[in-house]
Amino acid sequence: MGDQKINVLLTGAGGNMGGAALELFVTPEQKERVNLTVIDLPTEANRKRLLPYAERHGVQILWGDLTHYGDVLEAVSRQDYVLHAAAVIPPLADHNPELAWRVNVGAAQNIVRAVKAQPAPDAVRLVNIGSVAQTGDRLPPIHIGRVGDPILPSAYDYYACSKVEAERIVAESGLKYWVSLRQTFILTFSLDHIPIMFHQPLNTCFEAIGPLDAGRVLVNTTRDDLPEEFWRRFYNIGGGQKTRANYLNFLRRFLAVVGLKPEEVYERKWFALRNFHCQWYEDSDVLNRYLDHQQQDLDDYFREIARRTPWYQKVFTRLVPRKVLKEIVFKPVAFRDQDSPMRWVAKDPKRIIAFFKDHKTLESIPCWHQAGPSVTDWDVYDRLDHGYDEQKPVWELDLTDMRVAARFRGGECLSGSMQPGDLHTRLQWSCGFQHHFEMTPNSVLKGGHWCPECAPPDWNIAQQARRSPFLAQVWRRQHDLEELICYP
Repeated sequence: MGDQKINVLLTGAGGNMGGAALELFVTPEQKERVNLTVIDLPTEANRKRLLPYAERHGVQILWGDLTHYGDVLEAVSRQDYVLHAAAVIPPLADHNPELAWRVNVGAAQNIVRAVKAQPAPDAVRLVNIGSVAQTGDRLPPIHIGRVGDPILPSAYDYYACSKVEAERIVAESGLKYWVSLRQTFILTFSLDHIPIMFHQPLNTCFEAIGPLDAGRVLVNTTRDDLPEEFWRRFYNIGGGQKTRANYLNFLRRFLAVVGLKPEEVYERKWFALRNFHCQWYEDSDVLNRYLDHQQQDLDDYFREIARRTPWYQKVFTRLVPRKVLKEIVFKPVAFRDQDSPMRWVAKDPKRIIAFFKDHKTLESIPCWHQAGPSVTDWDVYDRLDHGYDEQKPVWELDLTDMRVAARFRGGECLSGSMQPGDLHTRLQWSCGFQHHFEMTPNSVLKGGHWCPECAPPDWNIAQQARRSPFLAQVWRRQHDLEELICYP
């Protein structure tokens, strides 16, 4: 693109990732190379937040709605890069799944359509932000994952389902330049306790990312030295080994900032036993080799948390008895909010099954002073099988490989021919339920996608796992064979 400035469209500038990218884009170094446009809804809050960037830094603000194609077409026109980070996320996505689907899926559809409507669509580079939630529950011993693992959103996770569909739309778009980056847990500087924190099992492993590193991911996708091989692929976004933690240890460090311990203010049974997401990554370094974004670690994060925590909050937690803190601060969050698992005990038996297996298992969760389940060697894990010879060079993968991969997924590859190494031309497939669909080998083998008709919602994963060894290797880690419930 020479010495001319590039034109970049950013969605989601109000979120953690998009907001961090916005801050980086207005630095002198980036302003010299980028003409930045941001699209967002014309709310009072958005105007207050974004207009200063227009006044001080020359950022172009388009007030529009990503679910309206006309607004998206105007925003995408004349752009060299479209960085799509906007999404309706939990807990709003859980409360209003129709809105989450309309925004998260509709925006992806409109953006792809708008790129294709450009005079030179092959010159536009689309960066889609997916989510670690797409691969669902990944507790030990399958707590380390990689792209190509099964796409398997946890029950009731409408956000994850919408991100799966949005990614599929982008990956199957036929665009010359697209990439889908699956975002992990972004570290935020807040001590607020939200009810969905209890959805996460205490032995969950996550590889987080600092907010500035998340912003660097978006900004660095606009570098002109990225090779062709970077595009038309799926990547896991993570902060690297120095941002790895399990949830219980993370809580310990988090609460230690104000002088507390989890055992003093929580009960074990307030936390779900399964049906969440997050994992450590075997392959987050792959994206880092291209984007060089991994610059923050957990020590940096906790130092900043300590610096930002008000002195009076630390004094308060030291002076108030632990039992009182537990009753007046922590327990209400665990029991009163509609998102809290403890609220489901009497009102939502299917969620109890999804997150705890059954009431008996919930009630048998040990107290802190009793020995609970533990993992002693977090680096020992079971690597998931992708159902084809991954040692074979990509350019040699052929129809035989597709048929083997399809059988491992409980289905068939119905196409009669394939150009060896061509992973981007759609083939004909059928799943274990005889649904016929078209999909690129790239999405199937490298992305972990499969039958769109079987994809949640609804969640009949137990029935699918009976036909698909690909899904069974995940599902049966946390579920009994007879557990055939379907979550609508």
